[in-house]
Amino acid sequence: MGMTMAEKIIAAAAGKESCKAGDIETVTVDKMMSNDGTTHLTIDMYNNLKNPHIADVSKLIWIIDHNIPADSPKTAASHKKMRDFAKANGITFYEGEGVCHQVMMENHVRPGELIFGADSHTCAYGALGAFGTGVGCTDYLYSMVTGTSWLLVPETIRFNLHGKLKSGVYARDVILTIIGKISANGANYKAMEFAGEGLHDLSIADRIAICNLCVEAGAKTALMEVDDVAMDYLKEHGREPKAIFKSDDDAVFAQVIDIDLSEIEPVVAKPHFVDNIAPARECSDVKIDEAFLGSCNNGRIEDLRAGAAVIKGKHVAPKVRFLVVPASRAVYKQALKEGLLDIFMEAGAMVMNPNCSVCWGACQGVIGEGETLISTGTRNFKGRAGHKDSFVYLASAATVTASAITGHITVAEDL
Repeated sequence: MGMTMAEKIIAAAAGKESCKAGDIETVTVDKMMSNDGTTHLTIDMYNNLKNPHIADVSKLIWIIDHNIPADSPKTAASHKKMRDFAKANGITFYEGEGVCHQVMMENHVRPGELIFGADSHTCAYGALGAFGTGVGCTDYLYSMVTGTSWLLVPETIRFNLHGKLKSGVYARDVILTIIGKISANGANYKAMEFAGEGLHDLSIADRIAICNLCVEAGAKTALMEVDDVAMDYLKEHGREPKAIFKSDDDAVFAQVIDIDLSEIEPVVAKPHFVDNIAPARECSDVKIDEAFLGSCNNGRIEDLRAGAAVIKGKHVAPKVRFLVVPASRAVYKQALKEGLLDIFMEAGAMVMNPNCSVCWGACQGVIGEGETLISTGTRNFKGRAGHKDSFVYLASAATVTASAITGHITVAEDL
């Protein structure tokens, strides 16, 4: 019997020739990423171990990205703890370089790897054919100390992508539409695998946006077949694959779903659930107080280009705050080079340093009681971006930017 991509990566990590959904495997972890959301807790647990030991420090990557610069003495203390521990133990460490998943994609992720991240959106790494999955502090600490962990091999839902996206429709619209179709629980502890001829027309930025949000459907991981687009990205960033896996023709899938990309329309996820999907045009009566363009889902140069194209020569609506936050220093520098940040600032937007910003909801840009945010962030549950009685709509970079201009939810093509 054939195997899926997820099964092949786990089997390789377990040192076995094969495995199947439902098996429990002991695996060697290739890389372990942690950010300032929880690393201070991991350090505290590590220091309480009877015999603290790091199995392979070369596999650890720590990134400060959630609250940077520090927004309080408490945050500063957790940053210092993380910074000092990383320096003392020779851990690869980033501060001020950007959002963890963007930094990982730019510098570390390789096809065929099994990667743990102390952040739920680690599934973004599937854009390069890596099995990325989010773990909590305890599981992270165990893999940090032993180099290994265990995994229940997930079933796989296969999404065959066909056709091409229409003008004005983005990868963000694709994944929100899929989540609306299968629900926020539709892929619980499953791998979401993407393939088909429609995949080849999607950029790496598109693929990251899709894989990144798969956890919002409950997925354990997301995976995409490695093609020339992925290989070109690796080459540009000076990396080679660990291994390239593809599902066998006779692999067993829990479900196979065909998606016609040409039928996708601009959509939004309405409060307070990411699967509460509606056509963006049907929400044009929703007034906004703030717009956010950034995050590990939509803060790449392609997203800034899309937003800048919409807002060039126009202006942010009165009484609307528009935050533009590049996902990494590399993205920021490229946006500077292309004049994109000038376009945003001349239009009245606020350009921030690379960080998680209002998507994290605990630092810059939080919204107040009764306020409405339209965001390219990852989540819209109650209180995610500030006050518990605020409202968050999720949309593409183009829709967010168009809405910042009009002051209400707007599809860019309709401007």
